[in-house]
Amino acid sequence: QLQPVESGGGLVQAGGSLRLSCAASGRTLTAYTMGWFRQDPGKEREFVASIMRFIDRTEYADSVRGRFTISRDNAKNTVYLQMNSLKAEDAAVYYCAASRGRGLGHTAVEYDYWGQGTLVTVSS
Repeated sequence: QLQPVESGGGLVQAGGSLRLSCAASGRTLTAYTMGWFRQDPGKEREFVASIMRFIDRTEYADSVRGRFTISRDNAKNTVYLQMNSLKAEDAAVYYCAASRGRGLGHTAVEYDYWGQGTLVTVSS
């Protein structure tokens, strides 16, 4: 059983940066497509970014492309989401997820394991 654990959320001013981390024990994350999603209260969970298993192809939502970067550190078995030029609309609970599938990882149903989430608050 793989259990992703997110960290790195917090309060940041608009225009600032945060780096979220997603670590997992027991399984090698390179064998999984890893994704970041976010969710505001009362809204559906929204795709942010993914990095595909083995080939490390990255995908981004249009709303974050050019500002956010997803990456892996295989030695640390950790996936990161570097978030720059943060906007008020980026505020949400961010979730890390792992998929055993072969898709691009754009949809929540593709994922098998989810973390508990980390809160990102952006002040204007």
